[in-house]
Amino acid sequence: MSGDVHEIYAIRYGHHSRRSPANYIDGDPHDVLQPLDFFVWAIIGPSATLIVDTGFDEAMGRKRQRDMIKPVREGLTALGVAPEQINTVIISHLHYDHCGNYDLFPNATYHLQDREMAYATGRCMCHQALKVPFEVDDVVAMVRKVFAGRVAFHDGEDEIVPGVTVHHIGGHSKGLQSVRVKTRIGYVVLAADASHLYNHIEGGRIFPLTYNVAEVVEGYATLKKLASSPRHVVPGHDPQVLRRYPAAKSGLDGWIARLDVEPKVA
Repeated sequence: MSGDVHEIYAIRYGHHSRRSPANYIDGDPHDVLQPLDFFVWAIIGPSATLIVDTGFDEAMGRKRQRDMIKPVREGLTALGVAPEQINTVIISHLHYDHCGNYDLFPNATYHLQDREMAYATGRCMCHQALKVPFEVDDVVAMVRKVFAGRVAFHDGEDEIVPGVTVHHIGGHSKGLQSVRVKTRIGYVVLAADASHLYNHIEGGRIFPLTYNVAEVVEGYATLKKLASSPRHVVPGHDPQVLRRYPAAKSGLDGWIARLDVEPKVA
């Protein structure tokens, strides 16, 4: 493996059963069961492992009425990853399901967009409709990391390590960033919540919880340009990810998928 080529793993830690109208800003006339899965991602390179997002813990799952499948730590352990040895965590945005477990990586520097920190600590949080996906303890924990010198800020596109870059997309949250990873099959893009489901990016549809609709739909085009092909954009919450990609190894089916391989045709 060359120095800028990485493996990628999607670790499913949570689940939420819901009907399809809840997943689109204009509803859905089909009104079928269309659940969401919750993931964190491990990017494993020849010299280091990077984590994208940190999920939520069991207490937050109960508060938000989301099902905990397996704690994030267990998923990392199954891959042979020790959280205490992680030096780099990329936070796509500061919603509760992406930045919880904030004590899990005690030695890591957290990478965040300037706009996301400003958004989560500014005047927009005076409005219930905008602050609902944020948790004050998560945001305060990130502020504490800033003062401890453990946050690296980015403004738009930036390189984290050779072969791994972050890209401001916005839309769903003001400072949302997606992650582009060089792999043996080309560039794979971890969309995070720039596209919750394959149906969003493939159909131009929009998740209801949205800061800026125009940025969402423009972001779909950006994601497709960043990836080696549209098939290599991985949405943030789609259970189909675990069907399109193989298990990381035997015994991890339905839990941990390997994303640096060609996906199955939907």
